[in-house]
Order: sequence, then C-alpha cells, then structure tokens
Amino acid sequence: MRESTAAITRRQTLAGLAGASTLALLPACAAKPAPAAASTAKSTALAGLAPDAALERVAYAMLAHEPGRATGLGVDTGEYAAWRSTFGTGGAEGRAAYAATLKELVSEVKAYPKDGLTSDQQIGFEVVETAFASALEGMAKPYGDVAVGSWRNAPYVVIQNVGGYIDLPRFFGSSQPLKSPEDIGPYMTRLAEVPALLDGELERIRDARGQGLVPPAFLLDKAIAQMEASIAAAGESYAGPLAASGIAGADTAAAQAERIAASGIVPALERQLAELKVQRAAAKDAAGMWAQPEGEAYYDWAIRASTTTRLTPDEIHQQGLDELKALYARMDPILREIGYTKGSVGERMRALSADPRYQFAEGDKGRAEILAFINERVGWIKTQMPRAFNRLVDPPFEVRRLPLAEEPGAPGAYGGAGSKDGSIPARMWINLRTTDLHRKYDLADLAFHESIPGHVWEGEFSNRLPLIRSILAFNAFSEGWALYAEQLADELGAYDEFKVGRLGYLQSLAFRACRLVVDTGLHAKRWTREQGRQFFVEENGSKVEEVASEVDRYCSWPGQACGYKIGHSEIVKNRARAQAELGAKYDLKGFNTAVVLGGNAPLSVMANTVSRYIAGAKA
Repeated sequence: MRESTAAITRRQTLAGLAGASTLALLPACAAKPAPAAASTAKSTALAGLAPDAALERVAYAMLAHEPGRATGLGVDTGEYAAWRSTFGTGGAEGRAAYAATLKELVSEVKAYPKDGLTSDQQIGFEVVETAFASALEGMAKPYGDVAVGSWRNAPYVVIQNVGGYIDLPRFFGSSQPLKSPEDIGPYMTRLAEVPALLDGELERIRDARGQGLVPPAFLLDKAIAQMEASIAAAGESYAGPLAASGIAGADTAAAQAERIAASGIVPALERQLAELKVQRAAAKDAAGMWAQPEGEAYYDWAIRASTTTRLTPDEIHQQGLDELKALYARMDPILREIGYTKGSVGERMRALSADPRYQFAEGDKGRAEILAFINERVGWIKTQMPRAFNRLVDPPFEVRRLPLAEEPGAPGAYGGAGSKDGSIPARMWINLRTTDLHRKYDLADLAFHESIPGHVWEGEFSNRLPLIRSILAFNAFSEGWALYAEQLADELGAYDEFKVGRLGYLQSLAFRACRLVVDTGLHAKRWTREQGRQFFVEENGSKVEEVASEVDRYCSWPGQACGYKIGHSEIVKNRARAQAELGAKYDLKGFNTAVVLGGNAPLSVMANTVSRYIAGAKA
C-alpha cells in the first residue's frame, strides 16, 4: 500500500477494498449460530487430518469469527452460505471468543506432526503459528483492535481511519454481493446488524477511556468531522448500493435500508459521536504511545507485529537515518543534471514539486488526467512482466476513486488483489480530494506499488495458495514486496526516458526510510506531531498536504509504517545473497518467481524460501 503520496495492503484492504473486498476491515467477530453444516468449521481439532485438510480447517475456524472477511474472499458459499448474512458478534464478547479460538489453534498447530510435510505445507504451519501467536499477544493488551493476519493494528477502536463508520459503508458498497434478487436478503440481514456492531465499538472505546486511553486531540478532531459526514451520508451509504444495483426488488429494499439507517444506524453513530466529543474534552496533544497507559509495551508489540522482526525502536530509527543518507546520494546527481544544484536534497525536491510542468490540472480535469495516467502506466508494466517472472497472472483490474467521505483521512492510494473466487476484481483506490496530492514524476511509481508488480500482482499469487495463506498477510512482506515492485519497474526501464520519474521513485524509497525515523520518533522518542511533519518536509521535500494525514496515520496505527522499508531492505538483502551464492546460475526471473510463489509470510520465512531457491538452482 502506498501512502506516501497520500490503508494501506493493499491486498489486505482490498481483496474486494485492502490491504478491499474488505479482508480485515470489519470488527473482529464471533460467528452467530450457523446451520449445522457450517458449524463444523468452528472445530479446531487437527489431529488425524492430512496436512492440507488441517490447514483448511484452520482457515474456516478463523473465518467463523470473520464472516465479512469470508465474503471478501468469496468463500461464503455452499455450506458456509449462512455467513453472507451476518457479521457475527462484535465488541468485547466477539474479541474474547476469537482469542479463545486462536489459542486453541496455536496449540493444535504446534502439536501437529511435521514429519514428511512439503515445503509449502511447512510454510503454511509456520505462518499460522506466527500470525496467531502475534495476534494473541496483541489481544492480551488492555485496549485496541488487532488485525489477525493483516496490517491494521490500532490502539483506538474508533478514530479518523479506524472504525465501522468508515469500514461498513465501503463493505456494503464494494464487497457485499448484489448481483441477483437472492442477494438482497443477506444484504438486508447484515445491514440490520450494523447498529449492534457500532454499539459494540462504543462499549470498547468507553472502556478504554475508563482505563485512561484517550486519543490525541488532533485525531479526535478529524474523527468527529468525519463521523458527522458519515451521519449525513448514512442513507446514501447503505441504501445507495441497492438503488444502483438495478436488480428486481432492490428499490423496495433501498427504501427499507434508508429506514434502517435513519432509525438504527444514525442513532448508533450519534452515540459514538457523543463519546468522541467527551473524549475530545479530556484529550491532549501528545502524539505517541509513550503518553498512553502501558503505551511503551503496546508499541513494542506493535512494531514487532508490523516488521516481523525483533528490531528495537532505536535500531529502526538508526536504519532509517542510514538509508536516507544512501538514497540522497543517488538523488543528488540526478537533481544536478536537471538543473537543481542549490540546497539540500529535500529543498530541491520541494522546488521540483512546485514546477508546474509536473503538476496535474485542478478539479475534475486533473482527476481525469490522473486516472488516464495510471491506466497507461499499468498497461505498460503488464507488457514487461515476462522479463521479470517465469509465471504470470492477468487479473481483472480497475482503478477507482476513494469514496468522498473517506478521502479526508485516507492515504493517497492503496490497492490489492480481488477476491479468491475472482468475482471481485483487483483494485487500486486513488485519493482525489485534491489533484495536488500527486505529481507526474511520482504517480507512475505509485501505480506500480499498488497494482503491478506490487500489491495486485503479489495478492493474485497469494490467492492461488491454500485458503489460509490467502487470508494471512504480513505487513513487512506485503509492503516490502510493493517497494521491491517499484525497484523492479525502474530496473525494467520505467524511467529510462524520464529521469525525473526516477527521482520520484527514489523519493518514494526515501519517504519509507523517513517513516522508520518518524514512527519511532513519535512513539519512542517523544516527538511532536509537528516534528514528524517537518522531518518529511525538510529532509525529503515531501508536500505539506501529503504528510499532514500521513503523520496522523502513524499516531493511530503505531508501528505499521515501519514494515515498508524493513521488508524491502530484507528482500533486497536476500536477493544479494542469492546473487553472491549462485554467481552465473543466478536468474532474476527465478528469484522473483520463487519469492512471490512463496507467498506472504514473515520475513524469516521469506528468507527460508530464498534458501530453497538457492539450493534448487545449485542442484
């Protein structure tokens, strides 16, 4: 997910958002009683099952707590069709039930005999144990939302970029099926659950306030404004998809949906809004987790969950500074060549950003230019994929503007694969609240990151793995791969005829290095919000508009921003290892294919995948 010119994996936000069919955006739930045929999915007993069947059972035991995620994946069919009509139980009750299941699954996976497993099966069990153990550690914290096998861990259950008031309208608008009259019933049944889900969130944020957890004032200001907009748009948000579907009976259902929104959803949102205003009265401006109760322990977990490493905040902070220095050394000669010779790299990049030659037009004309630019660059990179991979995919793909109500608190873009069954296309969501978010020298890089060979490409390969591997995603791999995809685009010639575009790519990498510095600065070194913003502007030449919401995102998703560059650096380090060990036998296409086929995994597991590639190439 590229938020630098601004979810976020994208695959997770998008398998139908996205990091999209919302994979992990809805509240963690415990499934309501289902028909007998579906209830077997809740069993966690793996003993006696073949390895693939055991991993399949793990997947469905997990999805029993996230039926909305099952819809995004396109697996709420057959004996699991009842899941399409429910989100399950939200709030503290749903969280506790989910944690109990994960604890059982970790125990079962550890006990499962590993002799004779294929390498893919071995990876599957390693991934499950790692993801679930990390999630359990997060769920043991006294507050916050834990994204199981996804990227959005948040200490604040409702804030400017977290909460059902954001996720649910998107889900009904892009993931809940509306293709035939038979889809109306599940839509309406799920819709009727929304007030209870929102009240479950309300219970949790009230409880957190009772523990002393109050979000920073500036985040609450954003959340309050967005909640007010969500309330105003509730009728359209929930009835609009029905009205637009054109299927028989949808108009009648849309009228009923408007009544549900007015009598149930809006009052629930108003109750949340009232609580946010109570919190705002008690809020302070301290940006980092260091200022929250048990905040240092929370950040320690969050940064490990995001990077899948044991790196400390101090180590990550220094790595960011070191990588910035190296990247600026590459940018300086290009800047000099095009006539920007005075000032720091950051100052010169700010000057470049002000050059009208690289700006899009304002308003709808510029929005159309941006969409056309992205589609052209995606078309070009598709033609280059045979040069970089031995195995190819060609998923249905579309570029969409973010919903208007989401744009103020959202990143510049995010993207990911479609649903596992192919019914929901891969998507890149672009923030067009102002065309000034984007430049002609950095938009191509953004498209490569979010689509091909980035999140969409990697996610489509993951969709071909067993179900549990399609579900579980790791921020450091997802985002590290997307940054590596930017590097591949450069290596394939994306900027050979447009050196300013290469500056945009290098600035993108530098932006991610800045993230290492700023995230750790905010949460471990007691930086202010303004210090974080100014570091981006002064050091990297970032646009003020871009980094305003960027830094706020780090405050609400501690540690998440560190996964990008840590993941990229580890992939590049392992590529260098493969080149050194294989010499003439090294093959770029073979390396890339091995890593993407290995699937989304912790970085240590990715390194094992590279070791197997090296061993195979030597044979």
